[in-house]
Amino acid sequence: MSGNVEARLKELQIELPAPAAPAANYVPYTIAGTQLFVSGQLPMGPDGLAYTGKLGADVDEEAGQAAARLCAINILAQAKDALGDLDRIAQCLKLGGFVNAVPDFSNHPKIINGASDLIVEVLGEKGRHARFAVGAGGLPLDAAVEVDAVFAFT
Repeated sequence: MSGNVEARLKELQIELPAPAAPAANYVPYTIAGTQLFVSGQLPMGPDGLAYTGKLGADVDEEAGQAAARLCAINILAQAKDALGDLDRIAQCLKLGGFVNAVPDFSNHPKIINGASDLIVEVLGEKGRHARFAVGAGGLPLDAAVEVDAVFAFT
């Protein structure tokens, strides 16, 4: 591993997985100019989908935050695949978080903090971003959370 971001990942004992292949008719990321758009990432772990179900019913908030964190790790894996070197990231511009939740669940921002916190933890000030966190009646494969991202890079 080389570079500041790679060293930080190692320090945090985070090993990026192989980037997940798309599950439908889309690509995992696109590049426009100096912006990288990473498609929504599910909380996929080494054994497949790690967190399923609805927040407020089957999934507690701690597990929801862990699911969002795992989504962010998968986002970084896609970014590394796209850019070759995570030190090329100049700024995380935006994260979008979708929380599979029961209708009366209202802590969506707290859940997506799992992703936001990881991005800032890994990228430092370059990780501070705009964001949205919304509830969804369902997500692909009954995933608990899905997160996408936009990065500026050099």
